[in-house]
Parts: sequence; structure tokens; C-alpha cells
Amino acid sequence: MSPLCSRQVLLSLFADQEKRVSVLLPLPLSGAYDYACPPGMDLAEGDFVTVPLGPRERTGVVWNVNPDNSDLPFEKLKPVIEKLDQPAIPEASRKFVDWVAKYTLQPQGAILKMVMSVPGALKDPAPKTAYILSATPADFKETKARLRVLDFMKDMPPLPASDIAREAGVGTSVIKGLADTGVLDVVQLHSSSPFAEPNWKQAGFDLAEQQKIAADDLITKTEAAAFNVTLLDGVPGSGKTEVYFEAIAKALSLNKQSLILLPEIALSSQWLTRFKKRFGVEPAVWHSDIGSAKRKATWRAIIRGQAKVVVGARSALFLPYKELGLIIVDEEHDASFKQEEGVIYNGRDMAVVRAQMGSCPVVLASATPSLETAINSWEGRYSNLHMPARHANVPLPVVETIDLRIDKPERQKWLSPTLIAAIKETVARGEQVMLYLNRRGYAPLTLCRSCGHRLQCPNCTAWLVEHRKAGKLQCHHCGYSTRPIHTCPNCESENNFAACGPGVERLAEEVAETLPEIRTIVAASDTITSPTQAADMVAKIENHEVDLLIGTQMVAKGYHFPMLTLVGVVDADLGLSGGDLRASERTYQLLYQVAGRAGRGDKPGTVMLQTYIPDHPVMKALKSGLRDRFLETEAEARKGAGMPPYGRLAAIIVSGEDEVLVDDAANALGRNAPHGTGILALGPAPAPLAMIRGRHRRRLLLKTDKKMPLQAIVKDWLGRTNIARSVRVQVDIDPYSFL
Repeated sequence: MSPLCSRQVLLSLFADQEKRVSVLLPLPLSGAYDYACPPGMDLAEGDFVTVPLGPRERTGVVWNVNPDNSDLPFEKLKPVIEKLDQPAIPEASRKFVDWVAKYTLQPQGAILKMVMSVPGALKDPAPKTAYILSATPADFKETKARLRVLDFMKDMPPLPASDIAREAGVGTSVIKGLADTGVLDVVQLHSSSPFAEPNWKQAGFDLAEQQKIAADDLITKTEAAAFNVTLLDGVPGSGKTEVYFEAIAKALSLNKQSLILLPEIALSSQWLTRFKKRFGVEPAVWHSDIGSAKRKATWRAIIRGQAKVVVGARSALFLPYKELGLIIVDEEHDASFKQEEGVIYNGRDMAVVRAQMGSCPVVLASATPSLETAINSWEGRYSNLHMPARHANVPLPVVETIDLRIDKPERQKWLSPTLIAAIKETVARGEQVMLYLNRRGYAPLTLCRSCGHRLQCPNCTAWLVEHRKAGKLQCHHCGYSTRPIHTCPNCESENNFAACGPGVERLAEEVAETLPEIRTIVAASDTITSPTQAADMVAKIENHEVDLLIGTQMVAKGYHFPMLTLVGVVDADLGLSGGDLRASERTYQLLYQVAGRAGRGDKPGTVMLQTYIPDHPVMKALKSGLRDRFLETEAEARKGAGMPPYGRLAAIIVSGEDEVLVDDAANALGRNAPHGTGILALGPAPAPLAMIRGRHRRRLLLKTDKKMPLQAIVKDWLGRTNIARSVRVQVDIDPYSFL
């Protein structure tokens, strides 16, 4: 056969085996790239592969096999380099990536990056060399050291040389010598799952009647393995956690995985303790503070189905669960479920979508449901399990308002005489108090008494917050900090700065001066920075080593302190000002959750709200306990204005280091803004925080009728506008923040 004929035969054989795959890479790319599948490499959708990208090699995921929309000739495709020895990303996770990308108007690769957030996890750790007892040869030479090893290794599993040497009191050379003679066999130990199986058969908590009704409902839905959404609506202390634990037990019995999303995950030590008491082990935990090695091991255990229960922050939603059977979003109303940077999304809403993709139930638990969730419940899209009473019929706390216009604190003080008297009486009875103020540090503002100059962050349009205990001034937006200054940079006057307003440190100072005999602890995100510190704080309060807890919103929810009977809210009006359409709703939710910390044991609780506007609807609703009436009033106001959830919003945030280019881009977007019936475009305007981290910011807002294709309108709008490459344009569908 001639060389020409031979080449034609080979080409025809290869053509018969032509197989192309589209590979999605965890990069900000809008689609997958096509590659040739080499002969003999068996690739399926979801497989992890290494592929060439320019001069580099990248790891991605096979998104499609023989894609229909590929028009590049096969001979021009680069071949896949390697298939990784890892389980494939499940179909539900891949569908979720595609859906989130379309909804948020972000590249698919940016969403995949959240799934592949631990690249090092794709390489399994090297196996460990271990030794196990074998047969003893006839010519074996005994020594005291060798005999100690043989005696120890009887009936022992394979162990590393270091462990054997330590227990037998010998050097590792003795172990290796025994392996050379054949007395010990060498085996390779591959890493196993770092998580023990939760014991779902273990007896659960004793449930009250309303808890059992709710638990039975969730158990039935979990067993059905079909998508549905349930609002678990219970007052603080009603036992919502114990109820959804029973659904987790059912998922475990079906060999399914469960995901629980919690706000402030790093500070949920009490939740983890309750889980361990119910199931005998701790769950897998996923949040930003876990170490690299643990993160890798957890990711591998999740994709292999070995981590049966995962509790995490919002990012845990994107992990590649092998077989997810239940999702729970605890404190579903919490604003921290909204991701505000990078890919902007709402973790609660995406949890509902992820459950739909995986055909499993999702439970939204809250004592103060978000208006969106409440309306979905009222209109029958979500089922509702209502738990109106606390466990063991413990009464809800009495809520009182303190009118600061009448009951005034002393000058440069923040606690009213009525609240101080209540603190003294409560501590005298041997009970505990919590003072709530959602401001970290000593003072939110420092100004010069001579000229009025305010100390501002050089990178942000924000005041520097004094942290007197740490000896610094800090920006809470970019992290910039500096030592306290004594000379005014504007008028050069010396030592003439005044701290304006209170933070939790200043409040602690006032308590120490006014009530010096009271034992106090401060809990804020800059004083409690790890799960260990949170656990220590909880232990001190539970052991009654503390009389008074001063805290920010990190202590507003989830904690259960039976001896805490008085909650004082130092500034109940904080959060009601500004143009946020959810200001009243958020303030109500937060204060209601704070109030729920009082009187959770066998002693009645009292909540005192210090306010300058006691007639505000939020204060009236908290005092009367008429939550649903407050939500209905909020819903009517939103409906009348066509605001979410009765209308739709999209925010466009334009930012960059060059203010002129940012203004040019924002103005161009303003000129090209969409118009028409049911469409209203506002802006551009400087953002309330006009500069963050050295980047100038402008905002535009698009408001449409509920049924209009918001994403398509925004996509067309951006596509018609030329933006400089150095300017960043972010899209926030369904914005929660307007700063």
C-alpha cells in the first residue's frame, strides 16, 4: 500500500472515532470551548479534564459531548490532555450553574468557579505508607525491640511507621527492618472520609404537639423526594431547629445529603452543639474561616457523597453535592444571604432554585419571614407550617418602648434612667441582661471641635470608626486603618478631637462607669473572630460568669441563654433612615430577633426599646405583637409603588479608578437607558458611598413591571453601550443594598 493510501486509511479510521466535547473553564468566560476527545479517552458530561488554553493548561468540566452548536472543523480542535480521577459534577449542579449565569447575567465560568472553589481538592492526597503484621520466617532473628513491635502489632490494623515506633518504644528503622525481612507487609493507605456518619437512628428531642405536626410534614416531604418549598414560621424559642432536625434524620435514612444554610456560620457554636447532641457527631462545616486542608477534604467528601450533612454560609450552596435530598435556609430573611460582590446573588432565592434542579424539598425557617417569602406563602406557592408558641409554652417577652424625648440619658450617655434601673433590678435577681447596639468600635465618627473636620477614609466615602481598645481608626468598608491622630489635618489644632455617637466599646465604658459591679462582655465581629472565641463567650454566659452582654447583630439570633431575661435596645431607630425600600422591614426583623433572646427559660422576659419615634409603625408592631398586620401594611405600600415583590428592580453599578471615565460610562448608560410602558430608568447618580477602595462609583436603577423580561432588557441595554475597558459594570438583579 502506498504512503498516500495509508494516510487516507488512518484519517478515515480517526474520523469514525471523532468525538468533540465542550469544556467550561472556571474563568469569567461566557461559554464553553470545544476540544477533541482523544481516541481511547472516555469522557462524559461533568467530568473534570485538563485542557490547553493558549500557552497554559487549565482544569475545566466537560459541559457537553458532541455539542450541536459547534461549527469549528474537527481537525482544528486541540485535544483534551487528561481526564482527572474525580467523580463527575452531578447534572443538577451543572443545570444550576447555567441557570444562575442567565439570571444574574454573569459568565457561566464565573459561576463554575464557585463550584470549583478549591482547585487543590481535584488532586487526591498521596497515599500514606503503613505496615501490618505478616508471617514470621523461620530464620527470623529476635531482638527485644523487634519483639515489642510484634507484640504491639497483634490484631492491629495497618499503621504508619511513626505510630508503631511511638507505641512500641523503638526507632522507625526497626519497623523498616521488619518490613525488609517480610515480618511486616507494606500497604498504601488512601485517605478516607474525614466525617463520621451521623446517627439518624438515635432518639431525637422530645417534641411538643405543634413541633411534631411540623416535623411529620417535613418528613413526608423529604421522603417524597420532590421539589417543594415550605415556610417554617415559628416564634423565637418555638423549636424550629429541632423540627428540621427530624427532616435531616429522614434524609440520612434515605442515604441523601442535607444542606443547612446559616447566617454568621462561624459563630454558630450552639447550633453545632445541638446537632451533635441529636446525631452523635458534628456535621461538615463550610465557611471562609476553615483551613485549606480541611476545605479540600470537605469538598472531596461532598462530591463523593461522604459528607452527609453540610452546614455552611451562602457559598456552600454551590458545592457539587452527589445526591442532595434536603435544603434548609435558617433565618431565611437575613440580609447576609445576599452576596454583594463578584457574582451578585441572593442565597435564599438560589437555594429554592437549587432544590428545584435537584428535585428535593427546601425549608425556609424564620420567626420574621421576608416579605417575599410571606407573600409566596399567602398566595399558596409555598406551604406554611406555623408555630405560634414557644416550646413548653414559655411566654413571649413583654415589649416596652422608652421615649428618649422624655426619658433622657445624661449628657454624653446613652442609657436612659429607666433602662439603667431595669438592668440593676434584673442583675439583683440573679438574671442576665443583653444590650443591643449594631455599631462596632468606640464611636462611628471623630471630628475636630475647632473646625468641624471629620476623619474620613482616604479610599472610601466613609468615616473612620474609632476602635479605642485596639488603638486604631478603621474603615469598615475597605479595611484601611491608621493610628489615632492628635493634630487636625485641616486646621492643625492639637488634641481637640471629639468622639461622636456610641459604639459597643463606648457603651461598655458607660456601663463600667455607671454600674461598676456588673460583669460585662462585648460581642462584635471584631472581638469575636473565630468559632473558638464564640464558644468561649457562650460558655461564660451559660456558666453565669457574665451578668451583661453587649452585642451587635451577631448576637441577635440563634442563641439560647435561659437566664437572660432583659434585652435593652440602645438605639431602636438605627436603620430606619435612608432610602432603602426594606428599611422598616429589616429593622422590624432585627429588633424582633433581638427581642426573642429574652425570657427563653422558665423566667419571663422583658424588652425595652429606646427610641425617639415611639409612634413609628415598626415600634407599634413590636409592642403590639401584630407581626402579620405589619407585613400586610408593608405589602400594600410596596404594591402601590410597584416595588418588589410586586415589581422588579435591577441596579447597574459603574466603578473605576478614573472618575472621568466612570462618569462617561455612566452617562452613556443613562443616554441608552430603556424606555417604554412598564419601564422606568433612574440615574446615573453618585452612589451614597461614592468611592470604595479607591474606586469611584455611580449607580443606575431599572424598575419594570413584574412580568417583563428584566434580564433581557438589561442585556440589550448593556450591549448597546460602549464602556471603557478600565471601567467595571456590575449588574445586581433584585438589589438589597442601595449604597
